[in-house]
Amino acid sequence: MKIEHLIENIAAKNAIHGKKLQKNFSLLKEEDNFIEDYTVFINKYKGILEKKNLTLDDSINYYLKMIGDFNEEMLDFVRTGKYRNTSFDAVNKAMYNNPDVMVSHMHGLLLSQFLWKHHYAVYQYFKNNIQNYSPIKTYLEIGAGHGLYFEAAMEKIGEDCSFEALDISESSLELTKSLIKSDKVVYHLKNVFDYNDDDEKKDFITMGEVLEHVEDPLSLLKKIKNLIKPEGTIFITTPTNAPSIDHIYLFNNIQEIRDLIEEAGLEIINERYFVSEDIDLEKAEKRKVATMYASFLKIKK
Repeated sequence: MKIEHLIENIAAKNAIHGKKLQKNFSLLKEEDNFIEDYTVFINKYKGILEKKNLTLDDSINYYLKMIGDFNEEMLDFVRTGKYRNTSFDAVNKAMYNNPDVMVSHMHGLLLSQFLWKHHYAVYQYFKNNIQNYSPIKTYLEIGAGHGLYFEAAMEKIGEDCSFEALDISESSLELTKSLIKSDKVVYHLKNVFDYNDDDEKKDFITMGEVLEHVEDPLSLLKKIKNLIKPEGTIFITTPTNAPSIDHIYLFNNIQEIRDLIEEAGLEIINERYFVSEDIDLEKAEKRKVATMYASFLKIKK
């Protein structure tokens, strides 16, 4: 299915959101490799859905359910200036350990990688820069989620590397396995704080959109620092002002993220941010508009 048809099908069920996606697509189609990336993804994704006895229409429904949840959280966020959920245990029980909820959410997020311009921009930033930090012989992804970044890492790094994926959700790992289809990957169904520090340190660790899911992101960054080799590299992403049913820790602005990175004993080697709307960062932070932050980090010397 061409992305134009996917957007048309979404618009038929939600006209207002469809208009926003049309605007996104008018910008995304100008990006190098976007159509090619989407085509490769959607052909593989249709096969994944068929094996699960699902259709693209099911996936669209999952996506729109996620949008509805986001809108509900946003209304409360605008009113209170806070995220509604503050307990990891509560979110873990209601979402991560609830297959029906998690499967729906993960499929929605997977489509968003090609429907939201800032999600695709972060994905491209990762793909275009990871090879700058070679050689990578040991790779760990924490919070593998839907597996799209893991797949990109394997393609960019190549075969001469050991790959590990860690996630607290069995549903997320199953989706990652469906996308990767490789017996080379070691999967860990566990909390990152239960991952053994005595195991071999890693050359590269990816942790996409995880910091906002924990109550104490500083402790998490310090944990990651203990897992990386002295000369290794960490790639992180996390949003500001992005209410979601599973977001716990609120970053109000980009500087708060930078300060946390420094406090953890890490330094920023390369960074980018991507505002979800067509406004600059200053206006986004003033208006509490979601912005995605991404950076490559090293241990501070």
